[in-house]
Amino acid sequence: MAEERDVFLRARGRTLRAFRQDDECQWKAPFYFIQGADPQFGLMKAWAIGDCDNGGDEWEEEIKLTEQAVQAINQLNPKPKFFVLCGDLIHGMPGTQWRKDQEQDLKNVLKNIDQDIPLVFVSGNHDIGNVPTPETIDDYCKHWGDDYFSFWVGGVFFLVLNSQLYFDSSKCSELKQAQDEWLNAQLAVAEKRKCKHVIVFQHIPLFLQNPDEDHDYFNLEKSVRHELMEKFHKAGIKAVFSGHYHRNAGGSYKDLEMVVSSAIGCQLGEDTHGLRVVFVTADKIVHRYCSLNDLSSQGIEKELMDLIKQN
Repeated sequence: MAEERDVFLRARGRTLRAFRQDDECQWKAPFYFIQGADPQFGLMKAWAIGDCDNGGDEWEEEIKLTEQAVQAINQLNPKPKFFVLCGDLIHGMPGTQWRKDQEQDLKNVLKNIDQDIPLVFVSGNHDIGNVPTPETIDDYCKHWGDDYFSFWVGGVFFLVLNSQLYFDSSKCSELKQAQDEWLNAQLAVAEKRKCKHVIVFQHIPLFLQNPDEDHDYFNLEKSVRHELMEKFHKAGIKAVFSGHYHRNAGGSYKDLEMVVSSAIGCQLGEDTHGLRVVFVTADKIVHRYCSLNDLSSQGIEKELMDLIKQN
């Protein structure tokens, strides 16, 4: 149990214990990390039979894909600084019958990640519910760590948000207010500190392609979206990485890039099962979505790896 806590509960006290701020708040050198999203154990079967509410009783395909992702990440050299999963870890909603087994099977796969590659977890709507409650959020935190937190790596400031609180907080308004107050304090830190970059992770994208697009299931409501975008822009945030869409997408708002990554698990478009490789240099953030097959067989392109050799 102690080992499981160390692997899966590293976000505590609104920070990630894998990285010490005193050691990580100064820029050292370029580095990279891996972003994944939506392993969502159970969705592939549910989607195939057209019953997303009750059909997720099998997830062998997702297990194999996530195992492939872990193996591909483990063989990378040099190692990524961390592996972040941007939500919908499993398909079973809170209170559903297969949820516990899906969670355990996902943990069984993820515990094989190289011990020197910290896991960073982001809550998705299937993890805490489309309309989260204090109880569903507390249950998530017991399994995966805090639902929002910040951490420093190599002079870069990272913020992990619970985006479901911006989608529907009708049953947990006090928790939404608490995250808002915390976020404002973190953005104030970002404005004052001389960090090279500030990067946000959340499950639901601010938008998919256009900052002014209509609101639907896959993005945030317009007024909420624009308030967040302005806050992020003012604080100097350069990129927001998300999942949820099960397709690759993205766009820009002023100098803020919205990056939407497709899934490790079920694909809802023409993309392949994959991961996003994100390189952070002194002056830019460069990223590329890689299929699991390519990453497993070829690793990361030399052109990208050369970026971390720069000083």
